[in-house]
Amino acid sequence: MCKKEQGHTKKVQALDAKEKKRYYRKNVEFFKLLEKIKLWPSRSGTLHGIKTITIRGNTAEIVTHCNERFIVRNSRNSRAARWLRNKWHLGICRACRVPEWKLEKYSATGLNQFYGSNL
Repeated sequence: MCKKEQGHTKKVQALDAKEKKRYYRKNVEFFKLLEKIKLWPSRSGTLHGIKTITIRGNTAEIVTHCNERFIVRNSRNSRAARWLRNKWHLGICRACRVPEWKLEKYSATGLNQFYGSNL
């Protein structure tokens, strides 16, 4: 293989690694989705990073990196579940300091009804 071909294959591999798209099922259990994504959209539209999730039956307590606490119910049709599935958010919490790689991974993740991992 000549040097020109080697350089081209390295560029293709770098693009493939950068643009790797993950797929999850769209209608999975809400708490499993939260444990996997580790992001929480608050009512104001701010995206927070999740520090801990404590599941107690049909409810869970979420503690973010900015030490806000949310008590949420396990509902696939809730506002937060819809916002996570559709990737809606108005801003990112500065106190949580969500890393750029996590936001890129979240935006590259596809949620499909018939294709992807069941978590």
